[in-house]
Amino acid sequence: MDTTDSLPFKQQLKHIEAFVFDNDGVFTNGTVFLMPGGEQVRTASTRDGYAVQHATKCGLRIAMISGGRSEEVVRRMNGLGVTEVIMGASEKLGEFEKLCQRWGLEPEQICYMGDDIPDLPVLAAAGLACCPQDAAPEVRSASNYVSPVRGGAGCVRDVLEQAMKVKGLWMNDRAHAW
Repeated sequence: MDTTDSLPFKQQLKHIEAFVFDNDGVFTNGTVFLMPGGEQVRTASTRDGYAVQHATKCGLRIAMISGGRSEEVVRRMNGLGVTEVIMGASEKLGEFEKLCQRWGLEPEQICYMGDDIPDLPVLAAAGLACCPQDAAPEVRSASNYVSPVRGGAGCVRDVLEQAMKVKGLWMNDRAHAW
């Protein structure tokens, strides 16, 4: 067991070097609108988007690992400065391990936020496991931190804002520009 496991959440954030997020149920509320013609449409929080682009401008590493295959999600994440967007991941732990290798980081240095059963192996491997308030019960039980905010309503911002405040990055000269 990593010694940071017993630290309060904000102290654990000091040791985190990168953040990895699931998409559906974290950046979105998990609802998919099925449009005529079969197109699937999701909604996402602009506050999450602000926090992500601010974090990437401040040099924090951010990635997404999703089982989904939406090119729109890739475009949105790329537009926010996230270059590590892994879609179609049927088994997320392997992708998480590859990210650790590419970044030269240990799993203990990474925060992962997921909301459902496929996220459990990565939550167990990550140094800091987080989830939205409305995550599956098994995921809430496996998390070090349960955000008081629901998926798609700002839970990503909650975690990133707290981390950036701990690291002295939140209200800096980059904060006032999109």
